[in-house]
Amino acid sequence: MKSTTTNSRRDFLKMSAITGGGLVLGFNWFSAEASAPVVFSSVAAGDIGFNSYLSIATDGTITIMSPNPELGQNIITSFPMVVAEELEADWKKVKVLQANLDNKFDRQLTGGSGAVPHSWKLLRNAGATAKFMLIEAAAKKWAVPASECTAANSFVIHSRTGKKLGYGELAEAASKIPVPATVKLKDRKDFKLIGKSVRNVENHKIVTGQPLFGLDFYREGMVFAMIQRPEQFGMKLKSFDGSIAKSMPGIIDVVSFKNNVAVVGKSTWQVLKARKMVKIEYEKEFALESTEDHDKLFLNLMDNGQATVRRKDGDVDAAFKNAAKVVKGEYQCPFISHSPMEPMNFFAHVRPDGVELVGPTQTPGRARTEVSKLLNIPEDKITLQLTRLGGGFGRRLYNDFTVEAAELSSIIKAPVKLIWTKEDDMTAGTYRPAVRYRFEAALDASGNLTGYKLRGVGINSGNPTRENNFPSGAVENLLIDSVEHKSPITTGAWRAPITNFLAFAEQAFIDEVAQAAGKDPVQFRLDLLAKAKKSPVGDIRYDISRMEGVIKMAAEKSGWGKKKDVSQGFSVYFSHASYVAQVADVVMRAGLPVVKKIYAVSDCGQVVSLNGASHQVMGGIVDGLGHAMYSKLSFRDGAADQNNYNTYRLIRMKEVPEIETHFVDNGIDPTGLGEPALPPTGGAVANAIFKATGKRVRNQPFIEEDVFKTIS
Repeated sequence: MKSTTTNSRRDFLKMSAITGGGLVLGFNWFSAEASAPVVFSSVAAGDIGFNSYLSIATDGTITIMSPNPELGQNIITSFPMVVAEELEADWKKVKVLQANLDNKFDRQLTGGSGAVPHSWKLLRNAGATAKFMLIEAAAKKWAVPASECTAANSFVIHSRTGKKLGYGELAEAASKIPVPATVKLKDRKDFKLIGKSVRNVENHKIVTGQPLFGLDFYREGMVFAMIQRPEQFGMKLKSFDGSIAKSMPGIIDVVSFKNNVAVVGKSTWQVLKARKMVKIEYEKEFALESTEDHDKLFLNLMDNGQATVRRKDGDVDAAFKNAAKVVKGEYQCPFISHSPMEPMNFFAHVRPDGVELVGPTQTPGRARTEVSKLLNIPEDKITLQLTRLGGGFGRRLYNDFTVEAAELSSIIKAPVKLIWTKEDDMTAGTYRPAVRYRFEAALDASGNLTGYKLRGVGINSGNPTRENNFPSGAVENLLIDSVEHKSPITTGAWRAPITNFLAFAEQAFIDEVAQAAGKDPVQFRLDLLAKAKKSPVGDIRYDISRMEGVIKMAAEKSGWGKKKDVSQGFSVYFSHASYVAQVADVVMRAGLPVVKKIYAVSDCGQVVSLNGASHQVMGGIVDGLGHAMYSKLSFRDGAADQNNYNTYRLIRMKEVPEIETHFVDNGIDPTGLGEPALPPTGGAVANAIFKATGKRVRNQPFIEEDVFKTIS
């Protein structure tokens, strides 16, 4: 199917259904102020310089551009919902367009669960501003005070006479109303759309197979390419012979750049077959590391590595010297792959007058900057059209595949579509770092936590700890430090970076400490929070009351401690400005623990789309459970042992438990949600497994632990 790139401003005017006049409101992503509106019929598309758009056409269609990349987090639905709420719009008349990369957008990226929190007030002001102007236009037509007019369901109504005018009828007149300096926003109690369940605006396109994703993109005249990269991390290209591949049908060229050998041809299938025929010789550049080496390395660095102190409170040595009991535990996780369903891909056309890029990236601005530096081409000569992302989980924060496509296009002097296979994704990816943690806790004779130590040893992880997270601030004597190992294996952010495993380790260890203290795990956490509230130690970066709230609600909703024949495990975590508590129900079947149900309570501030939020939480839990239970990427002499789903284990449909979601309604603005539900899952499940079996699981994947040894 053919698809072409378009200028975002022209695209907006073309597709927003404005044909003979209407209201086009530009609003500023750097502040909550709107730019001056224009009448569409009086300007050329290229003259419009707004940095975001809200349009109301004469037929009543309302269109908003969504700047952030969409990878399944549902912002392409949530953004227009916020505008429509303040606008009092008929949701059936609202549509949204994906914006291309534009300097005038602020934070045009997807990562860190920050899209809705960042844009919340800006979007509300945009909708409220347009509503104000429509009401003013109607009042002027009727020659009545604007205070006598209200808006509802895309109409302005005169309350005294019952007259009403549709937004489409008022759009052009509204465009002549001066933009107000400030507008009043709705009270939360009056929300009609926000907080309700609304279907994803792209559902129909997705289920009917309309071209949305990067792999769907096609340009007449483009060529296809695949790249052979070193199969072992630590090797570099020495020489290659592409003569046989070049003689195969449909193959245009075989070229090399950096450590890559690229095969270029007329179709993906022809290129895939020809790539296998390229003869390549590599030479060693760095040590070729294996998983066995990493295991030994972790143990050595844990005892002998040069540690960086991340936080230190009180006198830790004295606390442990005087302790009535000391609890110790070590936890380890492997590398894991991001494994998005859509492999990496990108289109690039490097021309004498500029560069055109099209494809799925979480960081389009960074992609443009990297291509600019590589090719020495000014950024204003580079355009980037965003497609929908077929998964990312952090992998598409990095733009190695975008840069590869651009560099290859510059070499072959042609528009090229670069495609990775699933094997390429898994063997040459950017992985979650492998990490090992050592915890120690000091208890006094009454079972009170008086000392706490955590050391994290990571491979390319930077700082593998979150030193200011709970229980920091609740323990008088605390030491958190870390040791780093640099490896040629490429690593990067994986959904809920660092906390995706750290949360499991911390929450499982806190349960061990609670058991040693002879206290209920939930009450043990609440007691620590009460202590932090009464006598805080050092800097506290989390909201104690919000964490207490999700803990208590999760205990209530799950029937904590009241169920028979069900073993429950608890976990709570703070990340990306949100709080999530989970309870896992585990039952024994054929002598093995099985996760039956998971309860999740999230405090993420105001929920925009209720079903979208629930899906985010459920997806995070399934992701967290699946990777904790099953996933592992191991290495032998620098090469990944697993290269596709037949050898890399992911959770299966039949293994997904029932999930029950709840949200705290506390009236605050939205905080993150795309990632916070994942970190607590591993801890809740591990703690429930211990309750059911009496055995601790300290390493991931759980399936390799002794408690599951009868599973083949």
